[in-house]
Amino acid sequence: MKTVTVISDTHGNIAAMEKLFPVFAESDFIIHLGDTSSDGQIIRREFPDKTYLLNGNCDFTRLGENELVLNVEDVKIFACHGDKYGVKTGYDRLAYAAEQEGCTVALFGHTHSPTERTVGGVTLFNPGTLKRYAVNTYLYLVINGDKAVGKICELRQ
Repeated sequence: MKTVTVISDTHGNIAAMEKLFPVFAESDFIIHLGDTSSDGQIIRREFPDKTYLLNGNCDFTRLGENELVLNVEDVKIFACHGDKYGVKTGYDRLAYAAEQEGCTVALFGHTHSPTERTVGGVTLFNPGTLKRYAVNTYLYLVINGDKAVGKICELRQ
C-alpha cells in the first residue's frame, strides 16, 4: 500500500501548506499540481525524494513539469494543472489524455474546486486549493495494488 498527498493552487499560502508537513512526512509521494510551483519548492527541499511539481497557468517561473505520468503500485496516474485541458468547462479532454497514456487516475487543479468524478475508465481528482481566503482542501490518495481510493480532506485553520 502506498499513499499520495496531492495539493494544488497554493498561490503563496505557505502557512497552510506547512501545516501539512506531518502528512507529507508519512506519505510515499507528494504532488503539487501548480499555481504556485515555487511554493512546492519548499516541500521539495524538505522531502526531495518523493515530491513532484507541476506547472500551473500562474507559474511564470517553470520549476516543475507540465505533465507527469507516475506508476504507483499497479495504478498509473496522469497529473497536470488542468488549464490546457479546459477543466473549467468539462473533463472529457483530460480523461481522454489520461486514457491515451494508459492511466486510470488523473489529477488536476486549476478550478479550486475539490472534485472526484469518473469519466470513462478514468477517475479524476481535484484536491481543491490551499489559497488564502478559501476553504483549504487537499487530496489523500491510498493505492493498494490496482485500487486507488481518494479522500478530499479539509485543512483546519
